[in-house]
Amino acid sequence: MSKPAEIAKPRIVAFTGSTRRPSKSRLLAEAIADLTAEQLPVTLEFYDIVDAGPGLGAAFTRAALTPEALRVIEAIEAADAVIYKGSYTGLFKHLIDFLDQDALLNRPVVIGATGGGHRHALIVEHQLRPLFGFFSAHTIPTAVYASDGDFADGKIVDRTVSSRVDLAATQLAAALKHRQQIRADEVGAGSALPATGERLLVGARA
Repeated sequence: MSKPAEIAKPRIVAFTGSTRRPSKSRLLAEAIADLTAEQLPVTLEFYDIVDAGPGLGAAFTRAALTPEALRVIEAIEAADAVIYKGSYTGLFKHLIDFLDQDALLNRPVVIGATGGGHRHALIVEHQLRPLFGFFSAHTIPTAVYASDGDFADGKIVDRTVSSRVDLAATQLAAALKHRQQIRADEVGAGSALPATGERLLVGARA
């Protein structure tokens, strides 16, 4: 009797638009990713815009990208779910412009943002959700915004923000489990879906 085909663990790629480390953007992305990983087995990868290197800004076409920049873009395209943070900077948008238009089709995307104050909070809905709507991504209902005062000693300390992080992670985990079930059904029917990953995309600081 043949064994059932194994379904690969969802691959979550977290990407932030931060040009420095450590950053609050990275902390927010890690918080959502880690809570998601507590709810189902996943593979996590983290990238910041700085990982794309200085060659990103000099490229006018995808063919002109440096290996470092192309590696980040291909990691995002090959994943299954996304967490994105903040209003995007020009450099972040420049990288997004190199993504294949169908790369995020129906892929779960968690939107997050950090900024100096709560006056920036609407950027998650007014700027980021429309951006991923263009790619026909499945944006997770709960977006997360955190201001500087919501962090202390490298951790999120605001209870409201922590609650939204937990809710976003739960919704992402549910979306991934649903995709895994579809993939398992496809494998059982003999036409498996591609074993791609999930995207957790976190963008630039507001």
